[in-house]
Amino acid sequence: MTTEVRAKDRNLETALCGLTPTQMKVLEGVNSGLLNKQIAFDLGIAEATVKAHMTALMRKLNVHNRTQAAIAAQALVHGSRAASR
Repeated sequence: MTTEVRAKDRNLETALCGLTPTQMKVLEGVNSGLLNKQIAFDLGIAEATVKAHMTALMRKLNVHNRTQAAIAAQALVHGSRAASR
């Protein structure tokens, strides 16, 4: 693994650690392919609140859309599993 890739992984890990518990739940919903409306229902919050959380977590993860956020979360999960082997 190159130094540049490791640095990106560390930056992503740091960003994920900076998410609030609700932002993590929203990200898990996005990662599961749920719509904002479905995430809002599951969490008992307004759809507008989910959108606000999405905006904040995308800024923290330095991504531009939901797909990139889900990919970033998956990359960290898969990276953690590989590192623990």
